[in-house]
Amino acid sequence: MTSSWEQLRERLARSRFRSRFGLADADRAYVARIGWESLRAQAEKIVRERLTPAAPRNDGRQTPMRGHPVFIAQHATASCCRGCLARWHGIPAGRLLSDAEVEHVVSCLLAWIREKAGDLTGFPAQPTLL
Repeated sequence: MTSSWEQLRERLARSRFRSRFGLADADRAYVARIGWESLRAQAEKIVRERLTPAAPRNDGRQTPMRGHPVFIAQHATASCCRGCLARWHGIPAGRLLSDAEVEHVVSCLLAWIREKAGDLTGFPAQPTLL
């Protein structure tokens, strides 16, 4: 696995395709509304459902290009399919992802989203109900 987000970020910045992604205001508003804890849970669920299997359904085409900040982050961080995970993160295809590998991917996704989201104070946040 790539050892750190900083090293991966430098490599991704050299890719014309990976570096073109960003978050729209609607994505930023969504992040502000649901909060980081909920976003982390959603990111983990997406990764576990779409990337963890040894042979994911529609691998290489399972991640939409829009519709959720995590989907955008998956393309930006080369975490969109098992081929990209192998090539960019050093996580071999053809076997289940370990919990540590899932955590690595989720951490990269959230780090990218945090960087691209910037200051979210201008967006209304969901009040804590409990």
